[in-house]
Amino acid sequence: MKSSSYWAENIRLIVICLVIWFVVSFGFGILLVEPLNEIRLGGYKLGFWFAQQGSIYTFVALIFWYSHKMNQLDKKYNLEEDEQGE
Repeated sequence: MKSSSYWAENIRLIVICLVIWFVVSFGFGILLVEPLNEIRLGGYKLGFWFAQQGSIYTFVALIFWYSHKMNQLDKKYNLEEDEQGE
């Protein structure tokens, strides 16, 4: 029971990350590019920025967020690694 709850929460985090990344990369970078191009960010059109840089920055931020949330999840289920990584 404990392991199924752990994996259910883990899968939930993964799905959240994938949905956010999809919205930012496909939604903002492709589907909503024209309306976003009306806004400028550092001299560049926002739609272009999301397509070229925004999805990458979002992906890196999601990696750190997922790592943080997984550390919390591991502590919740007493699955933390010791200091030597074993």
